[in-house]
Amino acid sequence: MKIINANIYQNDTRSFVFGLLCIEDGVICAIGERDACDREIYDAQGAYLVPGLIDVHTHGRVGLDFVTCEAGDLGTLAADYARYGVTTVMPTLATAPLEKMYEMTDAINRFEPKANQADLFGVHWEGRYMNPAKRGAHAPEYLAPPNAAELESEVFRMCRRLHISVALEMEGGEEFAARALSMGATLGLAHTTASYAEAKKWEDRGIRSYTHLYNAMPSLHHRDGGAVCAAFEGDAFAELICDGIHISPEMIRLAYRNKGAERITLVSDSIEAAGMADGRYSIAGLPCIVKDGIARTEDTGVLAGSSLSLNTAVNNLIDFCNIPLTEAILCATETPAKQVGFFDTVGSIEVGKRADILFLKNDQRLEIDRIMLRGSFLN
Repeated sequence: MKIINANIYQNDTRSFVFGLLCIEDGVICAIGERDACDREIYDAQGAYLVPGLIDVHTHGRVGLDFVTCEAGDLGTLAADYARYGVTTVMPTLATAPLEKMYEMTDAINRFEPKANQADLFGVHWEGRYMNPAKRGAHAPEYLAPPNAAELESEVFRMCRRLHISVALEMEGGEEFAARALSMGATLGLAHTTASYAEAKKWEDRGIRSYTHLYNAMPSLHHRDGGAVCAAFEGDAFAELICDGIHISPEMIRLAYRNKGAERITLVSDSIEAAGMADGRYSIAGLPCIVKDGIARTEDTGVLAGSSLSLNTAVNNLIDFCNIPLTEAILCATETPAKQVGFFDTVGSIEVGKRADILFLKNDQRLEIDRIMLRGSFLN
């Protein structure tokens, strides 16, 4: 396919350039070259093209949770993400029985997307290895200290990418981190009581990110900045749940001014309630109630993930930080792809990359007109 009359987003210059692009076998094969290919022509009629969105921290949506659903439900999930412009998903498993987490990791590894279904690229284990003092909405009976021996499961060797959120200050953290990094996994400091000094130590030793910055970690304090201050000072990526509920707009602005688009990763942290009406739901089987779109656990009333979609998070970032779409879009495309290590495949509109493209109505906000997934339009 040859797409003509398109304003194509350029990551390196954070701008749109008018031109054409060619797609072959679901991959971009040429950009901006007149008569570069002799294929079926699609006239974009001046639409603004940006890369498909990438959500690296999401537990589910449309009534389904990645750790409690059946393998046959993965296609339903993948299709619903795609409807909202999320073309690449890193399914995130919350705390559950260990064997169930292994089982669903295996199912996700084996999933092959069909037409109109987002790609499930790797697995994110948020569950299990967290400090009980900062467990949030995770079931306490299934929490466990970091255990390097549990990384020996064959399912981890099959993962296209593996990201693990973990409270590394706990006993066993040293050995666990060394083993995970040797396997090629990426690590996020999460659900942690780590001090500033401890967080800096772990960043020096190779953690890649701070899982949902601010949430489930000590607050920024004038006598010990904790993980939040360490994140501001360091080079690791910082996830933000940009719904205005988990984090106030002014704290989102503070994080963005310190980290910038190159290091802020927008995530939904969505649960099965996303895309659904208010009511009773769960996260990894832990009951929660959603009212006015806000999910809280039944037992403690703490926030239980979100009902956020990533496209909304991008527009919220534009509004909260008063930045252009050309900056904000990086936080949901290139930056998450770099955080977990698949920017060579997705995250920008470049030759050799998968043709996951959103056709926007304007260059001001993420208002999606059409969605292309692996070179084909969603129907």
